[in-house]
Amino acid sequence: MRIALLTYRGNMFCGGQGIYAAYLAREFKKAGHDVHVFAGPPLPEVGEDIPLHEIPNDNVFGRDLAESIEPTRPFSILKPMSLWELGVSRFGVFPEMQTFGLRLMRRWPEIQKRYKFDVVFDNQCLSWGLLGIQAMGTPVVSVIHHPLHIDREADFSIDPRLIKKIKRTLYFPLFMQQQVAPRLDRIVTVSQASAHEIERYFKIPSKEVPVVYNGTDTELFRPIDHVEKETDMLFVGRTEDRKKGIGTMLEALSLLPDHITLKIVDGRIPPDGLVPRLIQKFGLQDRVRLVDRMLEVDELVEQYSTARVAIVPSFFEGFGFPASEAMACGLAVIANAAGALPEVVGTDGHAGRLVPQRDARAMAEAMADVLSDPEKTDAMGRAARARVERIFQWKDAAAGLVDVFEDTIRAAHGRSRAA
Repeated sequence: MRIALLTYRGNMFCGGQGIYAAYLAREFKKAGHDVHVFAGPPLPEVGEDIPLHEIPNDNVFGRDLAESIEPTRPFSILKPMSLWELGVSRFGVFPEMQTFGLRLMRRWPEIQKRYKFDVVFDNQCLSWGLLGIQAMGTPVVSVIHHPLHIDREADFSIDPRLIKKIKRTLYFPLFMQQQVAPRLDRIVTVSQASAHEIERYFKIPSKEVPVVYNGTDTELFRPIDHVEKETDMLFVGRTEDRKKGIGTMLEALSLLPDHITLKIVDGRIPPDGLVPRLIQKFGLQDRVRLVDRMLEVDELVEQYSTARVAIVPSFFEGFGFPASEAMACGLAVIANAAGALPEVVGTDGHAGRLVPQRDARAMAEAMADVLSDPEKTDAMGRAARARVERIFQWKDAAAGLVDVFEDTIRAAHGRSRAA
């Protein structure tokens, strides 16, 4: 099968979507498929045998006017799409999803004439341009990791002021995605929890949305025995993401004895951000260690091995790579019973503990319980890794998606013959 894999931002350090695109491209290739990656900057790292096509943008969001104009190419910003990006970004609109798809659509007749792709697989861009590509005759499947409405609601819960609500509503391309998603040939997702949220926000029945779980690289993410344990608990993730539940986690830590410690790994902690403010609020200056620099993947794996337990206090996860990666590294996980985390961690208590979300006391009790017996903690960590090895493998994710592609192509061809 010839697959065009789209990701509007491809770098693996941009978040879970970058990881998703990079690993699936490799697994499609290993399985014998011809996969091409179409990506916006920053670009993903894919093998030399996987063609990578850049769909450039002017990267104007969050930059002032002077920074947006390249000194060596001052007139490049005058192109219609570039001017539109520049204009709407002044109002707080994030334009990359829209323009990525539109730029690709403009090039699609030439691209398709050359490569003759069987299917387009979109990594939650859901741009207007996908409807144009689909109208030109190429079936389009899109993965929705979770509806962006959830991110907006998490922001609203932190700052309910009207001006903040207006700004966050402008930022997210919710209207576009709500219009595009139901009109594509097929939507697929990464958990049952996300399937239910897709039905809620996009009105696509969950029974019509195939669930294909993400994988985790268990050769890369593994226990490292010689690394010294430096902390009791570890959090990995974007602490400024309001749905990550940082406040609940730090409040829970404040309810435990002073000798229990936590390490937070996030390369983008602002000096006036949530973490410094909450550490000050709860008096945790001597109990929380920050790793606030960008890490290479092997450094991240090593950080997992410096802890005994991983904490994932998110209010929602479409899947939850920090949970599955920690489990692959042999850590027991304490997580909120929210989103897909029960699907990843399991509900039987073998690999970790699930607690009610936004309940700091329940989280503190789970922390104390799991840490109370080192043998039990180690046994949970071994069970956690075994669960990832059994259920969450990238080769299985790629195979499941190919099944979806084949069904979608057959249905599209059936409609064409009927027409």
